[in-house]
Amino acid sequence: MKILVIEDEKLLADSICELLQSKGFDAEAVYDGKSGMEYAELGIYDLVILDVMMPEMDGYEVAKRVRADRCSAPILMLTARSGVEDKIEGLNAGADYYLTKPFDTRELLACVNALLRRQGAQVNELSFGNAALDLESGKLICGEKSVRLSAREFDVMRILMQAKENNVSKETLLTKVWGFDSNAVENHVEVYVGFLRKKLLSIGSDLRIEAVRRLGYHLEAGNDKKTQD
Repeated sequence: MKILVIEDEKLLADSICELLQSKGFDAEAVYDGKSGMEYAELGIYDLVILDVMMPEMDGYEVAKRVRADRCSAPILMLTARSGVEDKIEGLNAGADYYLTKPFDTRELLACVNALLRRQGAQVNELSFGNAALDLESGKLICGEKSVRLSAREFDVMRILMQAKENNVSKETLLTKVWGFDSNAVENHVEVYVGFLRKKLLSIGSDLRIEAVRRLGYHLEAGNDKKTQD
């Protein structure tokens, strides 16, 4: 499970990440609202932990913008503001839960687990054609056959499954899977798409990853085989 922590107090943000990582979560932090919004809009996070008072853009505005961009990940809002009106503003902005600072780490973990359980109850797998991607196990499944994906294969496949017939550019895949600051290039995307094509064939799936020049990749399902670039 990927968790994004958006908190301008670096020590607190890093401490939250360390706590989450100790519990088996994949957590990373950004330290201002504008960067946090850009990361959240990548759509690769299962949960966003969001501070309210931050430079560049406050948490209320971040929540509003990512919700407007159809980001459906649960948002746990953290703030020193404890007034009822503040909580109402946070919830109306798109937060799912409002936790007041200072907080007990046990309470934070309980909130995280509760929000992730709620999310998991809604979507446990993504499917297209005769293949399914199990979000819990990281396996690609077709009938009785399955194959486990690496972390990056899983992220690429999840993005393609979510997009279905819509094209996803190589640049988008690079940003979402490898990150803004990565030295990865488009060839990395091509290599992992190749891995996924082989794994789809290995489980007998009719699902294909089609390449469209200058537009990227999309999924197609069926028996008509096309040449894949």
